[in-house]
Formats: sequence, structure tokens, C-alpha cells
Amino acid sequence: MTLSAVQNAPPPSIDLGALKTRQQGAWSSGDYAVVGTTLQIVGEELCEALDIRAGQKVLDVAAGNGNATLAAARRWCDVVSTDYVPALLERGRLRAAADGLSVEFREADAEALPFADASFDAVVSTFGVMFTPDQDKAAAELLRVCRSGGKIGLANWTPEGFIGQLFKTLAKYLPPPAGAKSPALWGTRARLTEMFGPSALAINVVPRDFTFRYRSREHFLQIFKDFYGPMLKAFAALDAANQQGLSADLLALIGRMNRAEDGTMIVPSEYLEIVITRR
Repeated sequence: MTLSAVQNAPPPSIDLGALKTRQQGAWSSGDYAVVGTTLQIVGEELCEALDIRAGQKVLDVAAGNGNATLAAARRWCDVVSTDYVPALLERGRLRAAADGLSVEFREADAEALPFADASFDAVVSTFGVMFTPDQDKAAAELLRVCRSGGKIGLANWTPEGFIGQLFKTLAKYLPPPAGAKSPALWGTRARLTEMFGPSALAINVVPRDFTFRYRSREHFLQIFKDFYGPMLKAFAALDAANQQGLSADLLALIGRMNRAEDGTMIVPSEYLEIVITRR
């Protein structure tokens, strides 16, 4: 085969169904809620960016343990919280009950939302929908269930930020399937415009930082190895030598980005706060 033929070859096909099954298994392992609860401020800030109003119908997609869900419910919205991991919905349900908040929880796939067209005034997702295997299908679903003039609010890690670099480090040891799109593309203006531009009246993007605060670099790594599904699965799939190598690389990454000087960990991680107004 000539070089030009290789360069012009179509991208390899990928079994998105198999990838989704694998990802669902990863997010179902560990206990993401242990990590997720530390991200609560992102849901609060996203709801403020959306300027949501009491009484609006809000859908949280790939809600995890419900950060944006609770933030919207605190603002007297009618909230439906969805995820494809039942255990995470249960954690969100317990949190809502503890705070006396009224929320509807439903198991749902972000790529096939069980709601009619234009059902919601606002559709939100914090570090959730960006991990769907079929990105275009997921984006189309967010648009479909949002009414004309409604808003879609997203918080997505960027490729350059700490979590983006963390996933890049994991990929050195466990490369993703050929043809799979990186979740970090959701953290780029170009990809957002590609997916949402034709159906949007406006796309407002603001770079923000979420700051990870842990007792130490080692504390962060242990928590993520124990509870963060993708990392738990990554370490389980590696032999001892590669586990040590991955640990060393992750600790080095934290060391480069850590702004704490007292032995603790304070690492800002860039994400995009996105508000899309539906055409």
C-alpha cells in the first residue's frame, strides 16, 4: 500500500456498543460518589451561569451522584436526574432526601434519553455526557429534549488541564480503541461548535478551574485508585511493573501542577463552563 493510500484511508470503525458496555462497567466500579461530592461547587456555578429560574424543568444528564441536580433543586426547579449507573442515582437520591429536596431520578442512557422532544427548559451535565462513546448522538439528544430558547449547560474538562493530562497519562499505559474520540474534545471550542453550532442561537464558553484539594499527592492517588472507576480499572488491568510506572507518572504530573508548599495537594484543573442557547 502506498503512503498516500494510507493517509487517505478511512478511520477505523469502532464497536461503540462494546465500548459503552466497557465504560459502564468502569463507572459502576469503585464509588464515583466519593470523588463526585468534592465537585459540588461546579454544579452550583453552572446553574448560576445558566441563570435558571424557579419552576423551570431541568434535566441532569449523566448526573453521577447529583451535583448539578441538587444545585438546580435548591433553586426550586423541577429536576429530573438521570444516569446509566443505578448505584450513583441512589447516592443522589439519598443526598436529595437528606436536604429535603424534591427530585425525580430515572435510569437513562445519555445517547437515548427517554423524553419527548422539547421537554425541558434547561439540560445540564457536569463532567458526565463528555464520556459518552457516540459523541454526536449524545449531543443530538441534549438538543432534542431542550426546548427552543432553552439552555444547555455543560462543564467539561479540557485536554490541557489536569484531568485531561491525567487521562492522557492513563492512555500511555492502556491506549483507547482505535477510532474512539477522546472525551476531552468536549472541552474544546472547535468540537462544541461542530456538535452544537447549527442548532444554537449562541454558545458561550468560559474557561474555569476546579481546584483538587487533598491531603497529599499520595492521598489523591489512593482515593482515585480505590473509587474512580476508570483509574481503578486501569490499575487492575496492568501488571505490577506497569502499575508502578503509572503511579510514578501520575505522582509526577501532580508534582508539576501542585501549588501547595506544605505537603498537601492543591491542583487547579481547567474545565470549560458552557452555556448553549437552543435555536
